[in-house]
Amino acid sequence: MDWTRSSGILLHPTSLPGPYGIGDFGPAAYAWVDWLAQARQKLWQVLPLGPTGYADSPYASLSSFALNPLLISPQRLVEQGDLEAGDLADTPAFPSGRVDYGAVIAWKRPLLERAARHFLAHAAGDRHTAYDRFCAVHAAWLDEYVLFISLKRHHADVAWTDWPRDVALRRPGALARWQARLAEPIAVHRALQYLAHEQWGVLKAYANARGIQVVGDVPIFCAHDSADVWANRELFTLDEDGQPQFISGVPPDYFSETGQRWGNPLYRWDVMAERGYAWWIARMRAALATVDIVRIDHFRGFIAYWEIPADEPTAVRGRWVPGPKAAVFEALQRALGELPILAEDLGVITPEVIGLRERFDLPGMKILQFAFDEDALRASFGDYDRNPFLPHNYTRQFVVYTGTHDNDTALGWIEHCDPQERERALAYLGCDGRDFHWTLIRAAMASVADLAIVPLQDVLGLGSEARMNLPGTIGDNWTWRYTEGALTGPLAARLSDMVTLYEH
Repeated sequence: MDWTRSSGILLHPTSLPGPYGIGDFGPAAYAWVDWLAQARQKLWQVLPLGPTGYADSPYASLSSFALNPLLISPQRLVEQGDLEAGDLADTPAFPSGRVDYGAVIAWKRPLLERAARHFLAHAAGDRHTAYDRFCAVHAAWLDEYVLFISLKRHHADVAWTDWPRDVALRRPGALARWQARLAEPIAVHRALQYLAHEQWGVLKAYANARGIQVVGDVPIFCAHDSADVWANRELFTLDEDGQPQFISGVPPDYFSETGQRWGNPLYRWDVMAERGYAWWIARMRAALATVDIVRIDHFRGFIAYWEIPADEPTAVRGRWVPGPKAAVFEALQRALGELPILAEDLGVITPEVIGLRERFDLPGMKILQFAFDEDALRASFGDYDRNPFLPHNYTRQFVVYTGTHDNDTALGWIEHCDPQERERALAYLGCDGRDFHWTLIRAAMASVADLAIVPLQDVLGLGSEARMNLPGTIGDNWTWRYTEGALTGPLAARLSDMVTLYEH
């Protein structure tokens, strides 16, 4: 694929401002797109857009195909006639700078379900036709998801392995009984998916019309507690009770003596291959119908992945197991044509990983914050000849970030990093630390990499309080929101000037 030199901003929709406790697809999203266009940015990167499960993480989605109903705009529902203005009169006084997921879910779920029931009862004309078409086109995943989520809500949101055994293991008679018993919530959840896709489709079209492409995110693995795993148990390493036999993670390294135990069930790649990788083709087709470009998280797992026995408390006693390698991408290319994919190729990367990425012309990732920790670099690359994260060593086919959703902000990082790292960074970048975030943004934009993406927190010059996620922790992650008035004309002009200067 021919990648045009472009720059953009990383911002998940939950981080948009607004009165309803969580960012959504409403007016603030359109104002955001307008500001991106004013700043002459061509890319808007988001995190996975699926319904969140454990710890509200978008990387632990309840479905690889569905959208998160919490992103539906109540204001748009009023404009579309699915809610009355009075339905929003009791909106709580939510905090403006963060998402309180418990409070948002308690207020917004009943509101959205009321809107869905009204839609089902009153939708007519073109909108009803569009709904029928949506249900038909997406039936392969939609029917399974709406049954799954209805069962999950009925059983107090516990994991599917804790449901009654007959429906947990999908015995046909049990499925038929529950479909009849939960017919009303199933219809509601189907309508919610339509409303979410309807609003997102209009917003994405608005962005595209202003020359902005949306970069989405596909985690390589699925959450165990998801419609994907429940409906396709034969594709995953599960025992007869549906529990994982082996789980994902990464081995011990410089960053963790016990490695990382992610907990996702692993794929049965042999079964995937026998079926022509049909599930992966369906997943990527759905993703590319939702966004313009897809970032695949943990790309190196297609070459080899760390297999951990599920009963192990840490990732220490795992092993490397070969992945499907090029076969899955060959299948994707045959089915979908050109692959607008970014490869998250971070971690311990082998020549085989690089070869797979280059074979399919997939840009890799460079993180500027990683360039100055020599101990970490040696742990990942051994006695390297050239530091792969310093801009003077880049080639064109990369996307460079100041940091990602898993990093501290630029100002938080330079404040808290090791003194030697700080010294190396300031010397390399030729600055004294003042306005460091703009120095790092300039380095990203000025690099030879075709694509440059910056988290909004760095554009706004925020510190560690605005960090999106601290890996390995549970608590205040995924909650940050920017506030009304943060996006200014001078900020847009500064980015626009860099677009001119560095030909983005």
